[in-house]
Amino acid sequence: MKINLIFLVFLFFACIDSYEAQTPHVTTQPQTPLSNDPQVDAIIDYAKRFLGVPYRYGGTTPSGFDCSGFINYIFGNFGFDLVRTSYGLAELGTTVKIADIRPGDLMFFKGSNVNSNQVGHVALVVEVTPTEIKFIHSANTGVRIDNFNTSQYYIKRYIKTKRLDYGTP
Repeated sequence: MKINLIFLVFLFFACIDSYEAQTPHVTTQPQTPLSNDPQVDAIIDYAKRFLGVPYRYGGTTPSGFDCSGFINYIFGNFGFDLVRTSYGLAELGTTVKIADIRPGDLMFFKGSNVNSNQVGHVALVVEVTPTEIKFIHSANTGVRIDNFNTSQYYIKRYIKTKRLDYGTP
């Protein structure tokens, strides 16, 4: 009986030793954020030049933008020929989970009617941190940057996020 107990204890420790030798040890170090695509950075920098430009229904120029007119104008400067409406833009690209959002993605929201299920607003993500998703857009007060995570207005209206193919690796 005593030999069986000693054998079992030996076997137990041998198994643990074997398991630890095969299990890779993972160190948890904070990961540095991936650098943005240079073209995405250029698009974001260009979009920020228009902060404060007034909202204009149907507007597509720096004298006044609506939301999709703003996105079209910005991307058009970089050679992109996009569809004109926010709901049309929402059909482009690849859908992205909120946890995977990164600068350059387009966020889509319901319009002023929170009970609607249709896309009525579009914004360009400009910055992502663990606590913030900042986006630039043309809203009723003009072109501005908002933080999605702290905006009850936009959280209630969020529909989806899309990532466009910028044609770079």
